Amino acid sequence: MTVRAEVLIRPARMEDIEAIAAFSAAMALETEGRALDRERLSQGTRSLLATPAHGFFMVAEQRGATDSQVVGQLMVTYEWSDWRNAVFWWIQSVYVDPMWRRRGIFRRLHAAVMATAKADPKVCGIRLYVESANRVAQEVYRRVGLQLSSYAVFETDFILGHRRALADRPDEA
Repeated sequence: MTVRAEVLIRPARMEDIEAIAAFSAAMALETEGRALDRERLSQGTRSLLATPAHGFFMVAEQRGATDSQVVGQLMVTYEWSDWRNAVFWWIQSVYVDPMWRRRGIFRRLHAAVMATAKADPKVCGIRLYVESANRVAQEVYRRVGLQLSSYAVFETDFILGHRRALADRPDEA
């Protein structure tokens, strides 16, 4: 007899901090080759969960007959738009456990965020940034209906510094 696991999409809770921090660390290593400070990452995750004005995490939780585990996540933060008198929700820290990829986990997380955002008149849209070399993720985002923006992201990062793949920008190498 095969037991099917149920996957529930839900807002993250404090007890999810370690799973979220582990996934965020794995995502940074996988997509950017960065080894993040786990203590800082855990504190940052706790801070977001304790301060809803900063944003929130959604998780995909696999529920079996006797146990459950977080198998995917995404974070939403906010950007005020004076042009629209509303906020954009930025999707960040997207990660799905490799054993759970290609099973619609991100699609379900994204659909939950979209439904929640569309129901809130204070939200004017969804934005997401992705590492320029991460072609697989870019294709996944296109398949759920996200479109390439006309904006480029510039930054000054006081904590992690600035790194970029020069192979993607041969004119600047």
